[in-house]
Amino acid sequence: MRVRDRLRISERRQRQATRAMEVALVVVLLAGLYRRNVGVVVNSGIAFAITFLPAILERDYDIPMDAGLTLWITAAVFLHALGTLGPYRDPTLWWWDHMTHALSSSLVAAIGYATTRALDEHTEDIYLPPRFMFVFILLFVVAFGVVWEVIEFGVGGLASILGSAKILTQFGLEDTMKDLLFDIVGGILVAIWGTAYLSDVVGALTDRLDRRRIGE
Repeated sequence: MRVRDRLRISERRQRQATRAMEVALVVVLLAGLYRRNVGVVVNSGIAFAITFLPAILERDYDIPMDAGLTLWITAAVFLHALGTLGPYRDPTLWWWDHMTHALSSSLVAAIGYATTRALDEHTEDIYLPPRFMFVFILLFVVAFGVVWEVIEFGVGGLASILGSAKILTQFGLEDTMKDLLFDIVGGILVAIWGTAYLSDVVGALTDRLDRRRIGE
């Protein structure tokens, strides 16, 4: 049973929460413009653009994106954008960065899980045992996390050289290690509950691969 079913959160409530966060992202964007804070503007602008992704995937690629998946994506980008207003730097909210990393990494893990499972079901030449899938998801998330940390370091260093505002901020080696640790937490959650939440997406991707093979 899915968590939202246990909590008895209706699809209507989930959609309302998604819409509320989309509106809040616009507010964060306006706040960034008012403060002339490039980091807030860029992060909230990208986050707001990502909220349109579920509708595009469903409309153009026939990938089912139910209210729960849409809320999951929106919550991850919203909390990250909100963090740029201050929570990331507030020592009393030390857990904020860990929470957003776990959420963001769970989305990355979901992409890796859905794609790999679809390939597994699409062709008989590929067989991925459940234990391998678990390890693969963790390695996939860690690899992406390392790349992201390198990007943060590079962008931060470039901003320092150019004397411009930092769009992405890195707080040191200890923070990087903690980020990777919580990336793994997000990966573990998807590795355990991926089947319950992503089976429809996996089925749609598999069908799309099958149709492409038939078309060839």
